[in-house]
Amino acid sequence: MSVENRKPNRLINEKSPYLLQHAHNPVDWFPWGPEAFQKAARESKLVFLSIGYS
Repeated sequence: MSVENRKPNRLINEKSPYLLQHAHNPVDWFPWGPEAFQKAARESKLVFLSIGYS
């Protein structure tokens, strides 16, 4: 399946070129911010953090 046919995740609205290159990954990524941490707390889950290497 090509990238054009995949539904983008919430990174599609970011400005960072690094984040945008992951906007079509089949992962429910969150950009850094309160929404990610609120969801993790609500679901008692850990936060997986990518530091943005490329």
